[in-house]
Amino acid sequence: MIDQGLIDYLSAFITHNRLKQFQKIIKNRTRYITVVLEDIYQSQNASAVLRSCECFGIQDVHIIENKNEFTVNTDVSLGASKWIDLYKYNKKDYNTPEAFNALREKGYKIIATSPHINDTLLDDFNLDRGKTALVFGTEITGITGYVEENADGFLKIPIVGFTESFNISVSAAIILHHLSAKLRKANLNWQLNAEEQKELLYNWLTKSIKKSDLIVKEYQSRDKNKKIKKLK
Repeated sequence: MIDQGLIDYLSAFITHNRLKQFQKIIKNRTRYITVVLEDIYQSQNASAVLRSCECFGIQDVHIIENKNEFTVNTDVSLGASKWIDLYKYNKKDYNTPEAFNALREKGYKIIATSPHINDTLLDDFNLDRGKTALVFGTEITGITGYVEENADGFLKIPIVGFTESFNISVSAAIILHHLSAKLRKANLNWQLNAEEQKELLYNWLTKSIKKSDLIVKEYQSRDKNKKIKKLK
């Protein structure tokens, strides 16, 4: 658990307006919806997805690296990766099963996005079914056979033109805009809990303050000395 006193101490090193901004944005963060990127190889697309996730309040992004290493294009992401949590799966030749197991342990339903499988259209998707992990596949081939066989459901963006699909960054933006707006209107427990909000604020503070590690050590040293004096 994060010490509230430490958060208060760190908060003194940023402006009041900055702190209020942190507190406001944290209230709109969610882990009810999360995003899974399977083997994305174009850094500009991957980075654009991160930017959309941050903009729409999605706190966690799960990155599966099978053949392709995930890289962030800072010109596209515009620092979005600084404010969200990235989880990478890359220790095996094929890491998708490990990612799915980890997500299911956290209570997520695996929902694959695909223009080829007509299961649930975006407008009809029901968030009441529980925490949702949206899986986006590679730019050319889409989701893999494993994802198709092991997903709990499929989500499709309706298209009325000749082109059969959007690129991954556009797909993610459309889906996240629609579902995040729908989520905030729903009677669901979608916000981070108090401890998660505290932990996230601490992380943002340490990322925003120069030499924050030294400031944290200074606080911990002072706190330790105070406890010693009380014992004497």
